[in-house]
Amino acid sequence: MSDFGIVSFGAYVPRYRLDRQAIAAAHKWMAPSLRGLAKGARAFCAWDEDSVTMAVEAARDALGGRGAAGLKVIGMATTRPVYADLPATALVAGALDLPRGLRSVDSGYSQRAGMSGLLAMLKGGEAGLFVASDAPLGKPASTQEMTFGAGAAAFVLGSENVAARLIGAGSVIDNFVDHYRQEGAAYDYHWEERWVRDEGYGKLVPEAARAALAEAGLAIGDIQHLVMPAMLRVAAGDVVRKLGFAGNVVDDLQADCGYAGAAAAPLMLARALESAGPGDRILVLSFGQGADALVLEVTDAIVKARPARGVSGSLAQALMTDSYLRYLSFTDQVELEWGMRSEKSAKTAMSEVWRSGGQIEPFHAGQCGTCGTIQFPQLQYCVNCHAPGSGFAPVSLRDAPAKVMTQTADSLSYHPSPPLYVGFVQFANGARVQMEMVDIGPDGIEPGTELEMVFRVKEKDRQRGYSRYFWKAAPTVSGNANKKA
Repeated sequence: MSDFGIVSFGAYVPRYRLDRQAIAAAHKWMAPSLRGLAKGARAFCAWDEDSVTMAVEAARDALGGRGAAGLKVIGMATTRPVYADLPATALVAGALDLPRGLRSVDSGYSQRAGMSGLLAMLKGGEAGLFVASDAPLGKPASTQEMTFGAGAAAFVLGSENVAARLIGAGSVIDNFVDHYRQEGAAYDYHWEERWVRDEGYGKLVPEAARAALAEAGLAIGDIQHLVMPAMLRVAAGDVVRKLGFAGNVVDDLQADCGYAGAAAAPLMLARALESAGPGDRILVLSFGQGADALVLEVTDAIVKARPARGVSGSLAQALMTDSYLRYLSFTDQVELEWGMRSEKSAKTAMSEVWRSGGQIEPFHAGQCGTCGTIQFPQLQYCVNCHAPGSGFAPVSLRDAPAKVMTQTADSLSYHPSPPLYVGFVQFANGARVQMEMVDIGPDGIEPGTELEMVFRVKEKDRQRGYSRYFWKAAPTVSGNANKKA
């Protein structure tokens, strides 16, 4: 039996949740049938979130306090890459301050890219970090708009303290076109649902599942948990019945998140690992131009592998909204008139981004070697004792405890999610930084509120199609759970 597998895992679901009743209400004049899907809420990205920022947050959750020195490879899967020709893994690795010698693998092009990528890294046997992050977009008034969501799941792989090991796998590759998206298009084109359910999910997924069970030397009755995400929810039930599975079918997260594309199966796997016990076996199924199936066996190390937030914690930090227009604006599906203040140029100097990357990407302040003062950004001289900056030591502010010192809600300046909250953030280590604050409910935010740092889009250069990333401050889960925006 392999001594290589999942060492730890983590997850992230955007805080913004849109009540599905609001979507149905917006379209009732032309698509009244949508009210049948108007249950629960779907997750969606804030204007400054995307597949990269979600990947960073999921990876932080998976890494926890573990060091990254032993990692050899980083992989990421998404069907919604920020760039067509710029690797997301480089952005994620920079934000996490991972070793420069990592090999990187970016993948996508299929709803099963998340599990295909994880399977490839499990088979590869190299210590690494794998992240699946996705935010599929449904056309307004479509069933996909109602059922889609967003999120990311991350897995640290290694040979020590393995919490779940791969004991069987099966795959089917087939040019079965249930949907597709043309290069440059915003939305997918979907084929007839019954045909997709019967000929696609109903035949390809069981074939992969049986191959995985055969490799593991198990029968379906030996499985305790089954992960079966499906863009068509009814198709998942059909697969379960065809396999004759009678155990725990893992929650598909529809009530509070939605179908998260290539991240759907990894998120459900993370959810299963949160509650699975030693000795449990998990069958993970994933469909998309074929199918993948993985059989994982949980070990005694699962107790220490569970993350601080995970899927459960992410779902609990909802920031509810019933504003359908907010959703459309955040996802660039409607162009609003923001006035002349929004017309400034946002051209980014790539050379300066590279020169300052060691501070900006991982959020490293500098600690003076003479007086101990911590400052961000690092200057040529200490702001306190004026000692030269050559004596500074890097100090990470990503995970440092922090609180609101001062705050201002600015409704005059242009901001994609007004008002713009800015103020001084006081870190427990003595650093004090003026920062943007995000994910704040209608009651605002008060001095003394506990904060956590989140990796977000700082500014979008829409003229040239480039996004600058930086860290922002957000209320901790306990300070902003289940509020309404």
